[in-house]
Amino acid sequence: MPLGITRNPSETMRLRVIVFRFPRSRFHRARLAWLVGAIAVAGQAPLTAEPPKLVVAIALDQFRQEYLDLFRPHFVPGGFNLFLEHGAVFEDCHYRHSYTKTGPGHGVLLSGVHADIHGIIANDWLDRATLARVYCSDDPLEQVIGLEPAAAGGVVRPGDRATAARSPRSYLATTVGDNLKLAHGGRPKVIGISNKDRAAILMAGHLANAAYYTEGSRFVTSTYYLKQLPVWVQRFNAARKMEAYFGQVWDRLLPVGAYEAIQGAGQTPNRFAKLGLGLEFPKTINGGEAKPGPAFYEALNHTPFASEILADFARAAVAGEMLGQRGETDLLAISFSATDLIGHDHGPQSHEVMDIVVRMDRILADFFRFLDEKIGLKHCLIVLSADHGTAPMPEHVKTLQPALSAGRIDVSAVRQVCAAALDRAFGPLAGPNERWIAVDGAWVLFDPDVLQQKHVARAAAEDVVRDALLTLDFVAAAYTRSQLERRDVSTELGRRALLSFNRERSGDVFYQPKPFWIDFTYGTTHGSPYNYDTHVPLLWFGAGVPVGRHSERVGVDDLAPTLSRRLGLAAPPRSEGRVLF
Repeated sequence: MPLGITRNPSETMRLRVIVFRFPRSRFHRARLAWLVGAIAVAGQAPLTAEPPKLVVAIALDQFRQEYLDLFRPHFVPGGFNLFLEHGAVFEDCHYRHSYTKTGPGHGVLLSGVHADIHGIIANDWLDRATLARVYCSDDPLEQVIGLEPAAAGGVVRPGDRATAARSPRSYLATTVGDNLKLAHGGRPKVIGISNKDRAAILMAGHLANAAYYTEGSRFVTSTYYLKQLPVWVQRFNAARKMEAYFGQVWDRLLPVGAYEAIQGAGQTPNRFAKLGLGLEFPKTINGGEAKPGPAFYEALNHTPFASEILADFARAAVAGEMLGQRGETDLLAISFSATDLIGHDHGPQSHEVMDIVVRMDRILADFFRFLDEKIGLKHCLIVLSADHGTAPMPEHVKTLQPALSAGRIDVSAVRQVCAAALDRAFGPLAGPNERWIAVDGAWVLFDPDVLQQKHVARAAAEDVVRDALLTLDFVAAAYTRSQLERRDVSTELGRRALLSFNRERSGDVFYQPKPFWIDFTYGTTHGSPYNYDTHVPLLWFGAGVPVGRHSERVGVDDLAPTLSRRLGLAAPPRSEGRVLF
């Protein structure tokens, strides 16, 4: 048995001896006392413990596994260290699909299947027939609940605002929460919470009681779940917590030397100022406005304060819905989005990213202490992961090694090279408004009307575009729809592409850039099958979780079947992962 983890039901987890430096402040002494007591109680829980009262599934958007090692010297007791010292830590956890974006990643977390099955091939994509853009959680059949002004009881109807309603209808998978509801007559409560609608919805699933996300100054949901906001959400929104951050300053939490010791001077190439936040610390949070407005709320989302507010809302959800306090196993899914927005803006080598990680550590510690006071950690099962990592800024890579291939992809050049190749193969287009293709992320799609007018077989056009893409010096691999439908791939990149390919929704030719090439014009992004994008945390803590560190390679798709086993449920249908303990 690896790492000495027992599967003998009669054995219990052992309490490790922990030596702490005595904290100076009364606040930290109280936190330490809470942690020692919580660990002592949780450590006594047998592996055959009764089902947890509350499952908390946490996703940190755009969070590399390496952050846990890099910044650990500055973690407090009870945050990430709750997992790292007293939980199950899977150090080599990766996504197995190619297109590592927010929607596809959140689609995997609690379903155990990839986009080839769950259908969320990207955050948004182009409809194959019309080339119209489709957002992954958009739903014209529903309405938004909770936006201001509260006309018609707070329901925003089509035409009232540009904000569209959301639902999981485009999500083709079943989640652990769905199975939990089905297995127990709908009695368990399942709630998803995030700054991003797609994150909350895809983790919550189809049968959730609600999925809440932020729009401007408020938390809202969809008529897919509810007809009106619960009283506790109305009260939270009425408290105007977001407005309280107007004009506040985001500065480094730690002395500047702590950041320089790990991150150096920070991310200097291609520095990008987002919504008036400035290029340096400190940053005043007002969006350039004189009073709270849309620019301020958007700027707020790009700061650690957005995570503080989300944690406050999670506490309100636990209290308002009596989660874990009703004699049922409830599930709360939380996705923190600020790590992603800050990472995009400043890059993984920045002081800003280090600061959001150490602040996130404190936010989690406080939330876990709340759970212990409200429910008891011995009655909770907590799992933490991420939806993807992120690439280094290509300018930073070039600074370290000028000879290394790295850069920013010119999408217009991709389009021109492919169109020119099609012109040569099949003759130029007649009209100035005609186009052979559209380029959308990693996919090239043909205009079906143009193919028909030119009497060009789609498979022949696919081959031409694939060959043209392979002439570009930043393209590592390219696959046609016909290849992917036949599963005619023999490389690791090809196998990963298959997991990102959905027959009904994907385009006609998929191309994979080489490492350190990104399609963002500023900052950095993610979306590749390389380690910096695929390697994410997988951390467990709670009743029934054997303590230990695991070095073997595992997949994020292992989370759902492992959690299902712990809850006595069948794994979600077509789940591709394995049970880890």
